[in-house]
Amino acid sequence: MKLRRSARAVFLTVLLSAGLLAAPTQVYAAEPSDADLAYRWAPVHYQDTSSAYYTADYLARVDYDGDWNTLNNWENLDANAARLTGTAYYSVVETETHWYITYAFYHARDWKDYPLNLFSHENDMEGVLEVVGKDGGTYGTLQAAVTLAHDNYYQYVPAGSPFKNNRENIDGALLMEDHDGAQHPTVFQEDRGHGVYNWSGGAFPGGDGIVYRPSRTAGTVPTGGNDRAASYQLVDIFGSGGLWDRRDAKPPYASWGAFAGDNGKDNAAHTPWGWDDTNDGSDLQAGSIATDPAYLIAQYFANTGPLSRTYLRNAYRS
Repeated sequence: MKLRRSARAVFLTVLLSAGLLAAPTQVYAAEPSDADLAYRWAPVHYQDTSSAYYTADYLARVDYDGDWNTLNNWENLDANAARLTGTAYYSVVETETHWYITYAFYHARDWKDYPLNLFSHENDMEGVLEVVGKDGGTYGTLQAAVTLAHDNYYQYVPAGSPFKNNRENIDGALLMEDHDGAQHPTVFQEDRGHGVYNWSGGAFPGGDGIVYRPSRTAGTVPTGGNDRAASYQLVDIFGSGGLWDRRDAKPPYASWGAFAGDNGKDNAAHTPWGWDDTNDGSDLQAGSIATDPAYLIAQYFANTGPLSRTYLRNAYRS
């Protein structure tokens, strides 16, 4: 017996109601883990280096020297060059509509001159916030990035993003590069002072620099100041015994979100929950890029489409 489509639908409904036909199972894509999400959007990192002192521009762990005493990280750098393994710290915050992924890059020295002057300081951490819209796909779509450079934020969007200028102007394009079978954003970090911006393509200033690509296993120590095949490991800021777990310990911190350091300017480096743009408005307090990124993005950009401020997960606010 053949049934027309409408009649067949009624027939199936009757069978379901009578319990004579099992309801179909709805299959949903599993949400990615934070580690997988962070790896998917981890930037290809273009690190400029100074030929005067390469190792001070190498990415590293905060505890690269085997301890969490950040008051000795300046002094221990030269003797521990072989332990400067490429590292990027990350965190994931989630709302109903977006994932906000922070990547933070640590250097043992912010050095304006060698060996030291009053504008240098022990420890340095700057980075980027990426805005990933949930679109039904496993990893969503990258829509924007905000980088930190010397107490100022800079805004970038990839091709195809609907985001427009709002309180802040968009500063440029976020270039994408293929890595491990997917398109990843790219960022550029200065030598010496380590401000983070977008990578504009072309060549490194001065010709020398390190290209770090994310790794699922382990980072590498660069072979020198002009290594184009280095890698970095991702370390969860919220991981047990890590940066967030130690947020009230002194050291590694001198105060909330500020690393303890006593070379050059004291206690001058900050974690993401201490990052700040000093001229973007009193409603955007220091650390809001981590603690309330949905609000910051809503202020910085227009034409965002649905942008929920309801957090499903935000350990910075716990």
